Amino acid sequence: MPDLSQVTRGRILFGGDYNPEQWPEEVWHEDVRLMKEAGVNSVTLGVFSWAKLEPRPGAREFGWLDRLMDLMHGNGVGVVLATPTSSPPPWMGRLHPETLPRDENGQIEWWGSRQHFSHSSDTYRRYAAAITEDLAARYGGHPALTMWHINNEYCTYDWGDEAAATFRDWLKRRYGTLDALNEAWGTAFWSQGYDGWHEILPPRRAHYMRNPTHVLDFKRFTSDMLLECYVIERDIVRRHTPHLPVTTNFMPMWVGQDAWRWAEEEDVVSVDIYPDPRDPFGAQNGALIQDMTRSQAGGGPWMLMEQAAGPVNWRGVNHPKPRGLNRLWSLQAVARGADAVCYFQWRQSRQGAEKFHSGMVSHAGEQGRTYQEVKQLGAELASIGAEVTGHHIPSDVAVLFDWNSWWAGAQDGRLSSEVDLPQVVRAWHRALWEAHITTAFAHPEHDLSPYRLVVVPQLYLLTDTAIENLLAYVRGGGTLVSGFLTGVADEDDRVRPGGMDARLRDLFGIRTLHEWWPLDAGEHVECAGLPGTFRGTLWSEEIEAADRDEAVPHVYRGGELDGLPAVLRKGRAWYVSTLPEPTALRGLLVRIADDAGVRPVLAGLPDGVEAVRRGEVLFVLNHGRDKVTVDIPGTHRDLLTGATVTGSLSLGRYGAAVLKP
Repeated sequence: MPDLSQVTRGRILFGGDYNPEQWPEEVWHEDVRLMKEAGVNSVTLGVFSWAKLEPRPGAREFGWLDRLMDLMHGNGVGVVLATPTSSPPPWMGRLHPETLPRDENGQIEWWGSRQHFSHSSDTYRRYAAAITEDLAARYGGHPALTMWHINNEYCTYDWGDEAAATFRDWLKRRYGTLDALNEAWGTAFWSQGYDGWHEILPPRRAHYMRNPTHVLDFKRFTSDMLLECYVIERDIVRRHTPHLPVTTNFMPMWVGQDAWRWAEEEDVVSVDIYPDPRDPFGAQNGALIQDMTRSQAGGGPWMLMEQAAGPVNWRGVNHPKPRGLNRLWSLQAVARGADAVCYFQWRQSRQGAEKFHSGMVSHAGEQGRTYQEVKQLGAELASIGAEVTGHHIPSDVAVLFDWNSWWAGAQDGRLSSEVDLPQVVRAWHRALWEAHITTAFAHPEHDLSPYRLVVVPQLYLLTDTAIENLLAYVRGGGTLVSGFLTGVADEDDRVRPGGMDARLRDLFGIRTLHEWWPLDAGEHVECAGLPGTFRGTLWSEEIEAADRDEAVPHVYRGGELDGLPAVLRKGRAWYVSTLPEPTALRGLLVRIADDAGVRPVLAGLPDGVEAVRRGEVLFVLNHGRDKVTVDIPGTHRDLLTGATVTGSLSLGRYGAAVLKP
């Protein structure tokens, strides 16, 4: 199967989305000159070009794209060719209103923006397949073509009639009979029993809270329908170019797309990452998405399809990146497995909704700071590409994450709206990141045996297969630590007897889970034990240990839970029934990791300094604004500067070193 290595060929892909149809052709040649100066070796063409390629039904205007493909090839720039199917032309919605999605209130989402298509519409799929077929037939043999990019940021929901009919078919395949569906959905509650398939609709706006399993299945269905759209186009381009890899770009940890399932259908896993430059945890959030994307790629190289060279345009206040931050975060992505560093977009638009979203060439032009920093980065990526591309990142720790659990746990009738799974996962990942422990991510049903430590921030929904997998992992000698509200529901969002699966209660040494005690915003609980006291936030639980002699490292102090376990340990299994404050969570995980034989990449690093090893190469990144000195055992060569580093390394504000022994 084709992969990213045949495109990179020992170099890091560098470039981004190129939308030359927005500019006169004389600008194209200026673009090529600037690309060559910046070391750009890859551009993505055609992402939003459907109306340009097919201005009316069945018409084909490929001349402009022919000239661009030839221009790129003549200047040594490879092309990732996109299918333009994320933004249908206005004529499609006008002639075929059934292709337009409807929101949960039944209102049509009209053309005039993007992603205005019904994933379930046969008409949309037919037109999308036709333009994809013609693109693949025309350019499949073009020497500039290196990869296919299908659609863009799949994120469309649809509650319309087309989706309703397809949803019923999906449910028939899943359940077989109405009796099975009624049982899975618990429709005995509130007189919701269905007597015919035709009665079932998407979970549209209702008077009060909707059936949680109905909503859960609709989210599963939506992810599957979008995946069907991707696979249809992927199979078309594969038929024409079986030797070229195919990708589509994920949005980071987006709720509507089960990325584990999607990644299995991609030759190259790619993602768009846009941390806020003003976010003090921006670097950690970037690292989390990079770790997750690398794991979805099976631990191998992945593609940073989009990032911003400067500000975005969709936050309330859109801050630019300070000098050096774009370089630092790009190198961080390479450190954590990216073999492609790309942007949205090449040249900043002068018109349209994203004219204030930055480009590699900003409105300031080639003399602007943004382009000058892009040039520097391009040269540095060229200097390290041969040393890092294709290499993996070792990790002894896996963090478990599952979209089904996220979907089920986010129901309207949950115990606390303060509990947000991505925020809980970020807190646990941040503790490991600050401890300089490199992590992978895994699905709870994946093989966990390669890891010394498995971390479960929260998995509200767990299948029987996943539970047995966790038990087998601990029986096999692995160390497991779980956060609160885990193992509560089965795959139909049915609460398990006892409020937590009995097998997990036995694993963690819990006799009884009496009550959940969610905490209000700003509220905390005091927890005491060894090595010290800490505050717990967000959540607490009234649990009883199965054995008085069982290890209880921390208990609650004061309040209704006084004296009850806050943290339980049974052998190699730990259960944490609250969210410890950041320093306490980090300390707890460092202790557990150390007992499991997990060591940081470098010991004694200053705060804000990140160290990641990729193959033989050690990346050292200073995410702070102050100069730091880092102890580096042995002698290394800095691939960025050519300098020899022995014993210690000085890094200035947003400084970086890429060290090879």
